[in-house]
Amino acid sequence: MQQIRIRKVMKVVAATIAVLSITLVAHIYVVTHKPVDKHMVAMARIDIRQDIDAHDADVISEWLYQQEGVDHVLCNPATNIAVFTFYPARVKADDIVGRFCNSSGYTGVRYMPDAKEMMKGCPVSAGKAESWLSAIYKRVSFLH
Repeated sequence: MQQIRIRKVMKVVAATIAVLSITLVAHIYVVTHKPVDKHMVAMARIDIRQDIDAHDADVISEWLYQQEGVDHVLCNPATNIAVFTFYPARVKADDIVGRFCNSSGYTGVRYMPDAKEMMKGCPVSAGKAESWLSAIYKRVSFLH
C-alpha cells in the first residue's frame, strides 16, 4: 500500500512539473514573439565613437528627444554611450541612428548584442533549475 501511494504521489509530481514546464515554455514563446503594436516600447544603444563631455551629452540627448517616436534618452559622457527608448511601430532604431550619424555632427554606431550576450542577459537562466529549463527551451526546435 505504501508503494502504491508513493507511485501516485510521484505521478502527480511528475505531471505537475510537466505542466509547469510546458506553461513556462509557452509563456516565454508568447512573450518573445509578440507582434509590434502602438504601445510597445523598445530600447536601443548608440556607441559614440568620439569622447564627449557633459555639454555634448546634453546636445545629443536634446537631438534624440526631437526625433519622432523617441520616448526617453540617457546619455553618459563617461562611457560615450547614448541609450534611448522608442516606439517601434512608429520608427526604426536603425533610422534614428542613421540620422544621428548623418546630421548631428557625431559619429556613432548602433550597438547590437550577439547571441551569446543575449543569452547572458536572459532572466530565465538565473539559477540551476532555470538553466535546465532554458536548455530545454533552446532545444525545442518548433519554437525557434
